[in-house]
Amino acid sequence: MNLRLHGRARTTPAVRAEIQAAPGAITDAELARRYGVSKPTIAKWRRRSSVHDESHTAHHLQTTLTPAQECVVVELRKLLHLALDDLLVVVREFLNPSVSRAGLG
Repeated sequence: MNLRLHGRARTTPAVRAEIQAAPGAITDAELARRYGVSKPTIAKWRRRSSVHDESHTAHHLQTTLTPAQECVVVELRKLLHLALDDLLVVVREFLNPSVSRAGLG
C-alpha cells in the first residue's frame, strides 16, 4: 500500500491505531507526551473510526447559479466573447443579481 501523509503529519496510521487502541485509563496528556503531539491531536484520533487523514476538500460547493443558469452563462461567454467583467454585468442584470465575479470564473 502506498502511504501518503500530508507534509506536516506527526503521526502515521500505525501510531494512530495505537492511540485508538489505548485504554481509557491512559489520559490524552500521557499519550500526547509519549507520541510528541498535542492533546487535541490525541483527542481527534481517539474520536475517529479510521486511521487515515480526511479530505480537506469542500464536500459541497456554495454556488448561486442553478445548473440551467450555468449553461446559459457558458453559452453567453462562447457566443458573445465577453470579458469576465462584462459578462458579470449581463448575468447580474438578467439571470442572478447575487452572482459574484468569482462565481463566473
